[in-house]
Amino acid sequence: MSENQAALKIKSPSAFDVERIRADFPILKLAVNDKPLVYLDNAASSQMPQQVIDRLVRYQTTQHANINRAVHYLSEVATSEFEEARRKLQHFINAKEEREVIFTSGTTDAINLVMHGYGRKFIGAGDEIILTTLEHHSNIVPWQMLAEEKGAKIRVVPINDAGELLIDEYEKFFNERTKFVGVMHVSNALGTINPIKEMIAFAHARDVPVLVDGAQATPHMKVDVQDLDCDFYAFSGHKLCGPTGIGILYGRAELLEKMQPFKGGGDMILSVTFEKTLYNTIPHKFEAGTPPIAAAIGLGAAVDYLSEIGMDAIAAYELALLKNATEQINAMPGVRILGTAEHKAAVLSFAVDGVHPHDIGTLLNQEGIAVRTGHHCAQPIMQRLHVPATSRASFAFYNSMDEVDALIAGIRTVQKIFT
Repeated sequence: MSENQAALKIKSPSAFDVERIRADFPILKLAVNDKPLVYLDNAASSQMPQQVIDRLVRYQTTQHANINRAVHYLSEVATSEFEEARRKLQHFINAKEEREVIFTSGTTDAINLVMHGYGRKFIGAGDEIILTTLEHHSNIVPWQMLAEEKGAKIRVVPINDAGELLIDEYEKFFNERTKFVGVMHVSNALGTINPIKEMIAFAHARDVPVLVDGAQATPHMKVDVQDLDCDFYAFSGHKLCGPTGIGILYGRAELLEKMQPFKGGGDMILSVTFEKTLYNTIPHKFEAGTPPIAAAIGLGAAVDYLSEIGMDAIAAYELALLKNATEQINAMPGVRILGTAEHKAAVLSFAVDGVHPHDIGTLLNQEGIAVRTGHHCAQPIMQRLHVPATSRASFAFYNSMDEVDALIAGIRTVQKIFT
């Protein structure tokens, strides 16, 4: 174990050396409006540690070439590093085989790949797709497109006032026409952690495949796709301390083999004539054209970094941040939390009486505090909770307890201005 690895091994939230970790993130030294940056928009995109930045620079300055295209030195190095990144992601989510890991441009691209590659081939008129009220638009709109094209039907699992799925209703939806389930692991708008392992088991007992949107789970907890037994799992690099423009689709090999390609072009073929094209083996069948090579290698470095800290340690520390923020906001008159599920990740959506969320975001920004305001690409949740939007503070392992206090002070300032 390296000295750096030893320093990063955390045993408990109280032992979590957040200041040492914060030193790895250059952007956290930034000042906004002459105030220290308090970055609490991690559910939208996380920040990148110096180790990942350095890896991207090293690739661009000493290793860059196109992959799978030539026998010269740089191409062979770039190809090797790209495939090594795939193996790192395989181990990070514990996929059974590296060919089950497909590089995409992000979670949205990965879900669309499944819709086109699996849905358009295996879902037809009269079939039913189960989604949930908690879904991000990226796990709603593609299935609506498919349903409209094929004459299929979407059924939506409701939630209670706390933002938890009504699992009894989910189970009632299953019938002989049920052909697919799409469910997010963690709600980006409310932080709810869904009981996806139990939901997957129930679906599989009825021979129904399940896609999990893991964009908000992989940065915050240990994910084991074999333990979950999901059929597809999608997530993004930029929420995982990696670059933008890169994501992962995990797919069970036997399903990927049956699917049609989403995109056609170079490298996803074995041979091409004007009479017939033979497709490449997985995962290459789904990686048409030049992939985001640098971004994939950067994502590999990001999961190295997170793995050295330990996902269990990250989860424990972020839960402590959430607990602190929740207790302080609950003690504030005129402020309420939307999304009070028993099991939550470090996402806190809140409303301040008499103040529009956009005004909250603007005033907090004047204090150097970055939160997200709006519907968070989750308008059905807003409709269910009867609000137009929320303000959302989303925490990462490099946030500090002092930054929680800064958020609370900022909300008090907002209240003073509006009263």
